[in-house]
Amino acid sequence: MGKRLKITTEEITTLLGGEPIEFPKYATQIINLANQNAQGTRPVVVGQMSELIQEFTGRTLKEWEKWYLKQYPDAIENATKKISEMIQNFREVIGEIDDEMIKRWIRDLVIVKTFIGLRFQKAILNKVANLMNESYRLATAEEESKGIDGFIGNIPISIKPETYKSKKTLSEKIEAKKIYYKKVKDGIIIDAEAIIE
Repeated sequence: MGKRLKITTEEITTLLGGEPIEFPKYATQIINLANQNAQGTRPVVVGQMSELIQEFTGRTLKEWEKWYLKQYPDAIENATKKISEMIQNFREVIGEIDDEMIKRWIRDLVIVKTFIGLRFQKAILNKVANLMNESYRLATAEEESKGIDGFIGNIPISIKPETYKSKKTLSEKIEAKKIYYKKVKDGIIIDAEAIIE
């Protein structure tokens, strides 16, 4: 059989003895978002699914439901409560979201976060220079062409993502001290041990 087949999620559900559930448009996206915030289906609440399904020795969906609910009798109620509380939080704030707030959010994303995301080399140089009681400057175009992002005092600096450490490229020989960075949710973590003694 050389044909490739696609089986939809709905069809898989039916083939395994379940009934596909219909939701109103956008409902699952909102519930998913609420769940991400509330963490209602984390293993601590509903169990580690990948392990539980391995322990399960039955064959049918009905058997799985019965077995699971015996192991975790309160899980669905607890998860529902967590997500429901978060949906209530959404309901309260959604009335406050107007065009002005949306405009502020878009400006923050498009103008501020883009600029900061693409231009944080200056912030890194400034921070490390302050720690060293030194001055700093950004590189000229000619210096940039040699892989230099700036200077702390008279030390040439190259600012690279942390993942660069594992990519040892032979073709690129940068005559500069390296500062590595890693973006995290609320900023960046820098590794400046090559410069700060």
